[in-house]
Amino acid sequence: MEIRLLKYFVAIAEEGTVSKAAEVLHITQPTLSRQLRELETQLDTELFTRDKNRLRLTQAGLFLKSRATEILELSDRTEQEFQSQRRQLFSGHISIGCIEADNSDTMSLMLEEFIADYPEVTFNIYTGTSDEIVDRIDKGLLDLAILLEPINTDKYHKIILPRVERWGLLVSDESFLADSKTIKPDDLTGIPLIISGRSEVQSLLSNWANKPVEAMNVIGNFNLIFNVISLVERQVGSAIGIEGAPTYTSGTKFIPFEPTMKTNCVLAWRKERETSPVVREFIRYFREAFEKC
Repeated sequence: MEIRLLKYFVAIAEEGTVSKAAEVLHITQPTLSRQLRELETQLDTELFTRDKNRLRLTQAGLFLKSRATEILELSDRTEQEFQSQRRQLFSGHISIGCIEADNSDTMSLMLEEFIADYPEVTFNIYTGTSDEIVDRIDKGLLDLAILLEPINTDKYHKIILPRVERWGLLVSDESFLADSKTIKPDDLTGIPLIISGRSEVQSLLSNWANKPVEAMNVIGNFNLIFNVISLVERQVGSAIGIEGAPTYTSGTKFIPFEPTMKTNCVLAWRKERETSPVVREFIRYFREAFEKC
C-alpha cells in the first residue's frame, strides 16, 4: 500500500468531502476520486458511506484511519531524522572568492540556502579582482570562486552562471553623457577613460571599439572599480565597468554599450585538486541550480 494513497485517504476522512480534500492536496477532484476507488479495490473494502453531503467512515475506514495516521507519522518522523542526520554529517569550512559583480548576490543566495541546510558549516568570503582570486585558488587559499569573464579557466572546472553581466560606461550625473541611453564606440572619442588593468578586459574593450586601447584617451587604470568612484563623481574621468556592481553610488550613472558587450560569471575550482565533502556538496547545489538552465 503506497504512502501516497494513505495520505489521500486521511485527507478525505478529515475534510469530509473529496472536493475539499482535493483542494488541500492541490490535485484535481477526479484524480482523487480515482485514487480512492483504487485504494478500496486494493483492500476489497468500502471505506466511506455517503451521509447527505459528507462522507462518513465505515468501520473498516475507521480502523484504516487509525493505522494510516500512525504510519504517516512514523514516515514523517523517519524522514525528518534522516534529514537531521544528513545535516549533522556535514560540518567544515568553505573559502570562497568573489568578484564585485551583479552575480555577487547569486553566491550570497546559494550560501544562504546551503548554511540553512548545513548550519555547522562556516565560511570565509574573499573579495578581489579575478586575477587576485585566481592566484589565491592556485595557492590553495580558496576552495572555489565566482569569476568574471573574460578569464582563462583552462586549469579549472567551471559552471557558467546564467545571469549575464553587461558592460558600459560609468559617468558622473553631471556629465554631458548622463542623458545618453547607450554608449557607442565613437562616443568614447576624447573622453578621459579609467579602465581595468587586466589585459583580458582591455582586449575585450579593444575588440568592441574596433581600435587599440592605446588609441583611446586612457588616463588611469584600476583593479577594483570602488577605488575610482569618487574620481568619476568629480568628472576626472569615466570608468569602464559592468552593470550592477554593488559599489556604484547615487552620484554616478551606468550607461550600457551599444552594440552590447556582455560576459558571464563562472563558478570555478581547480582541476586535479581533491575537494572536501562540504565543498563538493556546495558545488552540487550550484550544479542543480544552474547546469540545466
